[in-house]
Amino acid sequence: MNKITTCLTGALSLLLSSAAWGLALDKLTLPAGFTIAVYAHDVTNARQMALGDNGVVYVGSRGEGKVHAVIDEDRDGTADKVVLVADGLTMPSGVAYRNGDLYVSEVSRIVKFANIDKTYGNKPALEVVIDGLPSEIHHGWKNIAFGPDNWLYVPVGAPCNICQTLGGEKFDDPVYASILKFNIKTGEKRWVAKGVRNSVGFDWHPESKEFWFSDNGRDMMGDDIPPCEINRVSEDGQHFGYPYFHGGDVPDPEFSIGKNKQDYVAPALKLNAHVAPLGILFYQGSQYPASYKNNLFVAEHGSWNRTKKSGYRVMMANIKDNKVQSYTPFIEGFLNPDDSAWGRPVAMLTLPDGSMLISDDFANVIYRVTYK
Repeated sequence: MNKITTCLTGALSLLLSSAAWGLALDKLTLPAGFTIAVYAHDVTNARQMALGDNGVVYVGSRGEGKVHAVIDEDRDGTADKVVLVADGLTMPSGVAYRNGDLYVSEVSRIVKFANIDKTYGNKPALEVVIDGLPSEIHHGWKNIAFGPDNWLYVPVGAPCNICQTLGGEKFDDPVYASILKFNIKTGEKRWVAKGVRNSVGFDWHPESKEFWFSDNGRDMMGDDIPPCEINRVSEDGQHFGYPYFHGGDVPDPEFSIGKNKQDYVAPALKLNAHVAPLGILFYQGSQYPASYKNNLFVAEHGSWNRTKKSGYRVMMANIKDNKVQSYTPFIEGFLNPDDSAWGRPVAMLTLPDGSMLISDDFANVIYRVTYK
């Protein structure tokens, strides 16, 4: 069998396998030269991913209490096995890898699995490293990551659709609706951003090192308002408007009275309403064309309360001088013609070869996007 026949046979096998799992990969549209395939099946409610030093991909989950290790033993671009690292956790959506240890976010705490690359197959013991975060499950999923400053960044969503959370007519804990960072060694806590309704994705610009994050706009104001947001933090502690203003200039009918929109930081990019941006990633790999370098990929998880669904796609923002120049589709097709969905992208991770993984908590899979 020659090389071309082998490649075609492999591609057909992947397509048939994907169809058997209810995945319509042939319906997805990507820019010319890009290919998407399944990297791993049976990754329950796959959310944030983190890459270990030995190439293992660690994956959090949305609602099953599980953390998985995804292993591509022969390094052929498709995972060979999925191992259950831990279960019984509470909303372990976020994962971060640091110095051989795996950090996992639960709704009210951050735990650590030490020396994870050697222990992931043996149900390792956990250590609590941050405790006492709010326990409300509404917007309790947390994307976590270590920043360029070596602090661990942790968001705490508003425990509601819309409510006063900053100093508190209803909730008196000021950590609500914010993004925090923690010094793991000392336990010190600082505010990165305030007035953030529900951020489940962030990254640092590769050149400026400034912090960018996604934020989900409030519900129940109609199909087309307010916009979801991509935001840029130019100085720690800035306030981004929630619950007073949404999308920078949409006053909340209940909480904006007596407030001035100029007192809050406007979004770097307004998205369509209810698209639910989750993971964001500045691409720094070398496999994609040079024009993709440092572009911001955004996983629009998709709406739940809109007459006609929106989102359910992966977008790409071109950014120059801290300004978004364009926002264009990268992957579309997770929505069927009847407006039902078969997939919902969550988060991205760049592999050492420059390809990109995308998790899907609806289809319970991880995709791999390559360019040739």
